[in-house]
Amino acid sequence: MSTPDLLYSEAEDDLRAAVRSLLADRCPPSAVLAEAEGRRPYDPSLWRSLAAEMGTAGLLVPDKLGGQGATAREAAVVLEELGRTVAPVPYLTSAVLATTALLGCDTDEQHVARLLGALATGRAVGALALPLSTPPGGGAPPATVTASGDGALTGRVTAVAGAAGAEVLLVPADGPDGYGLYAVETTALGAPAAPGAAETPAAPAVPGVTVEPLTPLDLTRPLAALHLTEAPARRLAGPDRARAAVGRALTAGAGLLASEQLGLAEWCLRETVRHTKERHQFGRPIGSFQALKHRMAGLWLELVSARATARHAADALAADSPEVPVAVAVAQAYCARVAVHAAQECVQLHGGIGMTWEHPAHLYLKRAKSDEIALGTPGRHREALAGLVDLPAPVG
Repeated sequence: MSTPDLLYSEAEDDLRAAVRSLLADRCPPSAVLAEAEGRRPYDPSLWRSLAAEMGTAGLLVPDKLGGQGATAREAAVVLEELGRTVAPVPYLTSAVLATTALLGCDTDEQHVARLLGALATGRAVGALALPLSTPPGGGAPPATVTASGDGALTGRVTAVAGAAGAEVLLVPADGPDGYGLYAVETTALGAPAAPGAAETPAAPAVPGVTVEPLTPLDLTRPLAALHLTEAPARRLAGPDRARAAVGRALTAGAGLLASEQLGLAEWCLRETVRHTKERHQFGRPIGSFQALKHRMAGLWLELVSARATARHAADALAADSPEVPVAVAVAQAYCARVAVHAAQECVQLHGGIGMTWEHPAHLYLKRAKSDEIALGTPGRHREALAGLVDLPAPVG
């Protein structure tokens, strides 16, 4: 078994610098706040720059299928930077969850390859039609959608992240041949759009598909209920392969979500340190008070451990290591808690300003709390970890 590589490569540092520069220019806190107050599911202009022009949407997709041929390590770097800005883009849901599910299908099939190419080049946004809270492990979750003999889908899926504005919906369903993964294309996937041509994500134009927006805690990652009534679909994978593809997508999503949580926590600590250096009481910066020093130092130690666990999960996913289930469970059990703690400290140590809508701290707290239950709660991952390492649960 190879030793995990937790350090960032030169290529990963370059990727980080490019993504950070783009987000600093196009996604400042004021823009995120304005987008959160709007009705769009994501910022299409920012997504086009990030996904298509920079090519980050195809990091997990092989070159021959239209992607960049990179690994989960590079995708983790992008998610760290997106976590730092709570950017309103569907990277986790499209470039990770939906893309990984498609990669688990037969990519030699023309239809699968076409969908992968569309997602990898940013021509389309995809979403895996499962509740965002669905954890990995224990096999694929039961389907709440049924497929008829001709492939038409009927059913309802709640709390789907990224469904609003998605052109490709990947729907697990039970059909005449058992469990399967089906693709519903809500709009036609054609050639790349001209710059500025699609500034608003289109509503589904396929009969039988209704995407009902829900009111989420985290306004930067919209949720929706998906209603299907005899919706036309194409079957991508049969029972065994479909279950494996969905399970693989959930595992990759949970493992890489830890990197988003890491980036979020790092921003919260940096912003808190900056504020406590500038805010004065009793003639001195409040950050010089020993009690606050201890709180921030303790949080920094948590971040160091969070970075190690998040990098371990990304490295294990990139190497397709047998340690993936353990690494993902450890990363989610730990990073979720650290992100929430960092966001809470950020709000509290900012005092009154931290409680206002104008300050972005509330966006980070809401994203951290939303991420805490996304793809399995910390408790669910600790329970999974106990089973993986044969550690009996406490009695009583």
